[in-house]
Amino acid sequence: MYATKNDLPEATRAKVVELLNLRLADAIDLQTQTKQAHWNVRGPNFIALHELFDKINEDVEEYVDLIAERAVQLGGSVLGTARSVAKRTTLPEYQPASDRGHDHVVAYATALASFGKVARQGIDAASEWRDADTADLFTEVSRGVDKWLWMVEAHVQTDR
Repeated sequence: MYATKNDLPEATRAKVVELLNLRLADAIDLQTQTKQAHWNVRGPNFIALHELFDKINEDVEEYVDLIAERAVQLGGSVLGTARSVAKRTTLPEYQPASDRGHDHVVAYATALASFGKVARQGIDAASEWRDADTADLFTEVSRGVDKWLWMVEAHVQTDR
């Protein structure tokens, strides 16, 4: 840990930095899965999904930066290389059944839901450690991911 005048105890900062690095791996993995869907989607809803995945990627890129910068603000270092991410991510592997839009929507919704779950776990952990700023960051991320999950899932939901 680097020296900082941040008033959170060093032990707390160290725990939060580790948590942030875990979520950073997930966020970077989510970003690459977003681009995987964006590049490979095919079918009658191609342009709508292609553009949707691109818009989502803009927000996910912002989440990556927010998470990484928070770790550094607390005196930590970030672990954001491809190799580090591959070792640390908790998201399921992105595996659409085909290049059809429906299959990408289902696969990508799984990734979004998984990331939303760990972001909410981050809220709880940061709150327990009395780091309201990190809890707030994860709240912002969770809220955004839930919005995108709703928009992605709407492509496969039908009338009841």
